[in-house]
Amino acid sequence: MKYCSKCRRMYDDSEHNCTECRKHYALETLDDRTTPVYLTSASGFELDRIQAALEDDGIPSTSQAQEKSLSADAVTGSDKTDRDILVPFNALDKARDVCIGIGAIKPEGEEIKVEGQDVEDAVNSEIDESEIMSPAKRTAVKIISAILLIIIACFVIWGTDFITGFIKGLFN
Repeated sequence: MKYCSKCRRMYDDSEHNCTECRKHYALETLDDRTTPVYLTSASGFELDRIQAALEDDGIPSTSQAQEKSLSADAVTGSDKTDRDILVPFNALDKARDVCIGIGAIKPEGEEIKVEGQDVEDAVNSEIDESEIMSPAKRTAVKIISAILLIIIACFVIWGTDFITGFIKGLFN
């Protein structure tokens, strides 16, 4: 087996470059069986749930933030970014079985069902097409919202000044 030393994902021996990394790093042969390798990505409660299940089965695991989704944890106060869960290569199969058992990942070639429908279909049916925004559109909406907030604040201040001036004028 080969793996990417940057993102820790596993590949067949026939592969030569990592398809996940942006720069397509060359793959290395996995010599040490205790090398941490990628299991899955999760965040928040799901991350805690997976790590607790792995710990209960005696599988050591660590998590690392994905480079492409670093958060402003200091600003938000909570870390909601996806984190890669890493396990030793020699425990990878057992860790996959644990994650399949708790429903965190789906078995290869099978679909996880939620009340008679695929998980992807269930998620897609809940998301309306009008709710999906590109990052550029989302940024534009944020900028326009900020400008409108400033304009409303200005109108409130000017209106208050006008009303107080009018009331002062009545008593002079």
